[in-house]
Amino acid sequence: MKLYEFNLFGVLVAPIAVLMVLSWGILIGLRRLAMHVGVLQRVWHPALFALAIYVIVLSALVIAISP
Repeated sequence: MKLYEFNLFGVLVAPIAVLMVLSWGILIGLRRLAMHVGVLQRVWHPALFALAIYVIVLSALVIAISP
């Protein structure tokens, strides 16, 4: 699958921007799940943990979609 720019009301948006928004949405769901299970109470720095999970999800999406 080739990565093309998206036309959003006349503005061309890079594919990485769309993947970043998608991974942010996935991160919201994963954070809610982690809060419900109690994982965020056991990590040293919850913000760094969330950032690491975001980078992992974004990287996985890029690898899954790139040719």
